Amino acid sequence: MDYAPTSSPQDIQEVPNESTHSVFTRRPPPSAFTFPFQSHPGNPDPLPPRIFNRASLDSFNRPSSAQGFRDTDVLPSPYAPFMGGPPGTPPSPASSSSHVYRNSVAGNFAQDSQIHLPRTNSVPTFRSPFLSPASRPSSTIWSPPVQLLYGASGTPNTSTPQLGGVKRSKPPMPSTMLLEKLTDQDKPWLTGQKGDRSRLSWWLTALMWFIGLAVGALKVYLDYKSIHLLNNQLCPVFTENFDSLNLNDWTPDIQLNGFGNNEFEMTTTFDKNLFVRSGQLYIHPTLTSDEIGNDAIFNGGSYKLDGCTNSTSSACSVDSDSSQKIVIPPVQSARISTKNSYSIRYGKVEVKAKLPRGDWLWPAVWMLPVNSVYGAWPASGEIDIIEARGNGIEYRGQGVNYVRSSLNYGPLSTLVAKIYGWQSRKRVGFDQAFHIYTLEWTDKWMRISVDNKINAMIDLKVTGKKKSFWDRGKFPKTAQNGSSEVVVDQIYTTPSAPFDQPFYLIINLSAGGTSGWFPDGVGNKSWYDSSNTARFDFAMAQSAWASTWPSDADQRAFRIDYVKMWQLGGC
Repeated sequence: MDYAPTSSPQDIQEVPNESTHSVFTRRPPPSAFTFPFQSHPGNPDPLPPRIFNRASLDSFNRPSSAQGFRDTDVLPSPYAPFMGGPPGTPPSPASSSSHVYRNSVAGNFAQDSQIHLPRTNSVPTFRSPFLSPASRPSSTIWSPPVQLLYGASGTPNTSTPQLGGVKRSKPPMPSTMLLEKLTDQDKPWLTGQKGDRSRLSWWLTALMWFIGLAVGALKVYLDYKSIHLLNNQLCPVFTENFDSLNLNDWTPDIQLNGFGNNEFEMTTTFDKNLFVRSGQLYIHPTLTSDEIGNDAIFNGGSYKLDGCTNSTSSACSVDSDSSQKIVIPPVQSARISTKNSYSIRYGKVEVKAKLPRGDWLWPAVWMLPVNSVYGAWPASGEIDIIEARGNGIEYRGQGVNYVRSSLNYGPLSTLVAKIYGWQSRKRVGFDQAFHIYTLEWTDKWMRISVDNKINAMIDLKVTGKKKSFWDRGKFPKTAQNGSSEVVVDQIYTTPSAPFDQPFYLIINLSAGGTSGWFPDGVGNKSWYDSSNTARFDFAMAQSAWASTWPSDADQRAFRIDYVKMWQLGGC
């Protein structure tokens, strides 16, 4: 059957297909519709679907029949108003006599020379071309040009009846997958009616809130009550601001035998080791080799301390002998105390100090009993308010970024109980600034802290069942004392014993020692505590540890800003 084109694109004629015997309907081109997004230059919509089957795209180039088209014939090359072309293409849409184009929106706008319909910068994609604007899928690919809504002068374009001459206030609402609008029955939360489960969940939530607040309040109250506070009956005993060093208040200890820890320094009253500067006490360690030479320390040297405070001759003088591994102490430092002036039994001690820096330096502020009521050390106890190590932060045995306090006591020298604690800083050592170290002490509790009560190193009660110091020590019934085994007797008469007697204050700076304060094998330690030549081995490694000591006295010295002591009770 031949098919002749009609005069109007709105006419529809059924055409049977010879190969499939189906009926095709010829549809008008997109430009015949009045939607602006389909008919202006730059429209990204695809060409209309093909009506006839073609063997290939090459059929576009085949000649057309003068009588019309058969399904085996080919259509002429397509042309749309937005398509440009080489010379010889059909005339421009503006000059076209087609009433279809002239009646389209593109034809109306093309007559206005001031209107330009720009193409968007987005990449064209295929979309549904014959849907109404409100039903088209949402897309950011294409947006109507401003000229469709407003003219060149900026006033609403009333020549576009499809848009109504009014700018859209908001984009169309997104589509929904709901088949129909929800009713009030589908929204029970809008009715204001609550079921039993809803009420139960509400009350359970409120109950949990109440329990949480109650538990938190109880915890705060118990923590507050657990904080031990001294009453206002503190009586000042001693205040030292170190405007000068009064040796009537401070008693120096002058020895070179290393005291009970077998330390490697000698203590002196030399101006280079003990002095006051800018309202601060300096305990400054120096090298003995700077005074007598390095060779004299190891062999053939002789040293005697003037003003020695120990009656034992070995504590006041020494002769070096390298064959016997006997050396003169390689470090000079100082040690002072209030044993002949001030002491307290219960009360408060406060010391503001800055720690020294340098390997194997050992600063300490501590207390010993005046009369040793329960016997020689450790029976009558020892209170270490602060001890530290001068080694760097990288030292694995708790370096200068750690401060520690402890209580030491026991019935025998071989049976010592230690209660201790510490505070630490991750990146900054206690040698970088002054800190306040405080002891608070009663017959019922003891606390040692840094800067404030929260940073407590030791905080304990000594009243109640199993809280006395004797019970805390957990001493055995028998113990080895020398070569014999002895019965361990309870020697303390009160729960707070042996810390129920007057104690005096000691400030010193040591170097090394064999008491275990510096663990063996940690931090390139050059000696072993159990060795008989520990001091000799320490002196031999002087070039290593002395290089870590700062040359500035402000950094090397143990500096004390002030010392204060109060007695608990009436003044």
